[in-house]
Amino acid sequence: MTISIRQANALGFAACAAMFGYALYEQHYAGLAPCHLCIFQRVGVLVLGLVFLVAALHAPRRGGARVYGVLTALAAAGTAGIAGRHVWLQQQPPGSVPACGADLDFMMQIMPLQDVIVKVFTGGGECQKIDWQLLGLSMPGWVLIAAVALGAWGVWGNWKKGE
Repeated sequence: MTISIRQANALGFAACAAMFGYALYEQHYAGLAPCHLCIFQRVGVLVLGLVFLVAALHAPRRGGARVYGVLTALAAAGTAGIAGRHVWLQQQPPGSVPACGADLDFMMQIMPLQDVIVKVFTGGGECQKIDWQLLGLSMPGWVLIAAVALGAWGVWGNWKKGE
């Protein structure tokens, strides 16, 4: 069975929508509060999903498909980088990561965006806590795996199919 560029990108979008929907479910119905890095991962998944959606709606050929392949790779790499940092923080010995301090909304009000991003990426105690696991992996671990897989899917679907 062969799939078109449009179908490949629509499947990528559906996967991102499912991930985002599940994160919202865990937050609003299961009571799992996201930390700063969790929110940044959601933004990354959202950007990746939007690239897939635009590519699916556009259904480009050759050159355009390659551009979407690069864009999906970049969005996936950014998301994987954030998730990888989060997994690394979770693997540090307890108490070795300082507390996060203020919540994200408050920091956005009082600090420039660049300072907020630097503060968030230094991580914190709440980012180190593992509240959810599946098959021994935390949610950021699964986001890392999904981002790498979706990045590979986006490149393959747009480069190979764009030939």
